[in-house]
Amino acid sequence: MNNTIAMKRFEIVIGIEQLEQLMDLLERSEVRGYTVIKNASGYGSRGARNPDDVFLTDENVVVILACKNEQAQKVLNELRPAMKGLGGMCLISDCQWVEGPAVSY
Repeated sequence: MNNTIAMKRFEIVIGIEQLEQLMDLLERSEVRGYTVIKNASGYGSRGARNPDDVFLTDENVVVILACKNEQAQKVLNELRPAMKGLGGMCLISDCQWVEGPAVSY
């Protein structure tokens, strides 16, 4: 019995100041759900970002979502032209969603 659904996983890292713009983009793409992780640290094109640094006012967020392939294409069509303005990075990978007995998708 195979209770998995093939999906695409998006991991998007941007500055918190672009989060509202990204959420608007996801709404236009009709995304049903996502997770936002604030105070992400790391090193990228803007240098080091460490939420423990009291002098650092810039904050990164990580947005994670998974959707079926057709939906992923809608997201990508909106996201691709916007990424230059959003900055940050976006990783897209194949994943499997495991359907539980009490969940229907």
